[in-house]
Amino acid sequence: QVQLEESGGGSVQPGGSLSLSCTASGSIPGFNGMGWYRQAPGKEREMVATVTNGGWKKYDDSVQGRFTISRESGWNTVYLTMNSLKPEDTAVYYCTLYALGGDVNYWGQGTQVTVSS
Repeated sequence: QVQLEESGGGSVQPGGSLSLSCTASGSIPGFNGMGWYRQAPGKEREMVATVTNGGWKKYDDSVQGRFTISRESGWNTVYLTMNSLKPEDTAVYYCTLYALGGDVNYWGQGTQVTVSS
């Protein structure tokens, strides 16, 4: 069983920064990559950033240039560094792990990020 645990969420003023981390544990059936999604109240969950096992990265347009996804070389932990935060970044951020060629996703429990004055 794969388990993901996020940490690092909190409250910050607009323009501030936060860094999230996600640690994976358990037996991973065909590791393909990791990523971050977020879900604001009343909205669907959306992809924020993804990094493949080959190191390729993708970002949603709304966070391009502000957020950076990175990983430990051992692939047990992935980070999301968030700069120049905006109120619209407020959401629960979820870590995901892509397995079995990307056909299966494992999810963390989420960590709250609140951007307000």
